[in-house]
Amino acid sequence: MDSINDHIREYSIQLRKGQIQKAYRGIMDFMAELKGRLERRHPDYAAGALYYGYMDMTYFSFTPPALRDLKLKIAIVFLHEECRFEIWLAATNRKVQSCYSELLRHKDLGRYKLSEIEPGVDSIISVQVDDNPDFDNPEGLKEKIESQAIGFTEDVSAILKNGQDLK
Repeated sequence: MDSINDHIREYSIQLRKGQIQKAYRGIMDFMAELKGRLERRHPDYAAGALYYGYMDMTYFSFTPPALRDLKLKIAIVFLHEECRFEIWLAATNRKVQSCYSELLRHKDLGRYKLSEIEPGVDSIISVQVDDNPDFDNPEGLKEKIESQAIGFTEDVSAILKNGQDLK
């Protein structure tokens, strides 16, 4: 399959089966519910709009004021093809991303992974939350993601030492 027509025909065949629509709707509903839960339970954090993506990733930002003041944000990300959740430290723009990536290159990040800056990479630091999410237990999955997101945020804040040495 090399032509766009071939790809679209295959896409139509898969859509007629009905599984893709159900799965996509389930993911979008879950992400919207997760975002709402985090907003209710952590009103001091700023939540960004839900980005639906191109069936590659779906995410929203969820950031405490201290990181927002540093032009950083936390992203809760679902990667469709990999079928896994990740949490990212990201920046408001590429220049800020580049600065923090360079400054963090020489810090002990513990269990977290520093991302390589290249086209299409939005994270500065990332961590996998769940590479086998159980959508049949949505409350348990939401709890797991929330717990890890808050822990990640606290760890990142400690790594940055509240941003004092990185401004």
